[in-house]
Amino acid sequence: DGTPALLNRLLVEADVRIITGFIEPHLFAGFSGGPKGIMPGVAGLETVMSNHGARHIGDPRATYGVTEGNPIWEEMRDIALRVGPSFVFNVSLNEQRQITGVFAGDLLAAHKVGIEFVRRSAMQRVKAPFDIVVTTNSGYPLDLNLYQGVKGMSAAARIIQQGGTLILACECREGIPPRSPLEQLLHSASGPEEILTMLATPGFVRPEQWQAQIQALIQRKAKVLLYSSLPDEVVRTAYLTPCHDIAATVRERLAQLGPEARVAVLPQGPLTIPYLA
Repeated sequence: DGTPALLNRLLVEADVRIITGFIEPHLFAGFSGGPKGIMPGVAGLETVMSNHGARHIGDPRATYGVTEGNPIWEEMRDIALRVGPSFVFNVSLNEQRQITGVFAGDLLAAHKVGIEFVRRSAMQRVKAPFDIVVTTNSGYPLDLNLYQGVKGMSAAARIIQQGGTLILACECREGIPPRSPLEQLLHSASGPEEILTMLATPGFVRPEQWQAQIQALIQRKAKVLLYSSLPDEVVRTAYLTPCHDIAATVRERLAQLGPEARVAVLPQGPLTIPYLA
């Protein structure tokens, strides 16, 4: 779109570039690691904001597990390759944060091997969508705020039925967080649809808008409830429905839906990503 690819001069002018990081499914870049260590890792804000813009985030291919054809990942790759050869040292982790794999070598080749390993170990195919999905954000420290909680919400959205019920358990001890760009953006609109309308306006760009956009797109598909430590009024200002008892809420919804209703639980939230066959 004509936005300059701004990168840290020290990286660009280096004789040797070693890119470190870990690989996991990513909610809009497909997978972390690899080129992501350069873009957005050491990229300028203007470049990052363009890459994370509403048009890219709204692309259905900008999701967990997709790299080729994903406009966000492909732009990250293309920008990373502009700096010249880079050596990557990436690892994969389990839920105890233990290293399960090491992938080192050419930036793209090693990363490709790593993402296929992670795809097998951290993604699960399911045959059909579910009426109710209960998810987390994998507990502390990943559930400190709602900004991070959108990741768990996004994982559940991949397998939820249109019109389904999504319940996110996320402590949010730090709030949305308060006075953050995300909170300011949420408070500037009357609801998810207005958020999407604002983001579709030419020239409208705000920090952290991608999380608000992803949440709003999920809410087009499902009713989202939040089980957290937040006061109900704070939850509602984020356009979510407070949930005080997950088990009771699931039982109530099942009673409404009948015996054929399907329920999924994602205890690790975005650390284990389901996807439809």
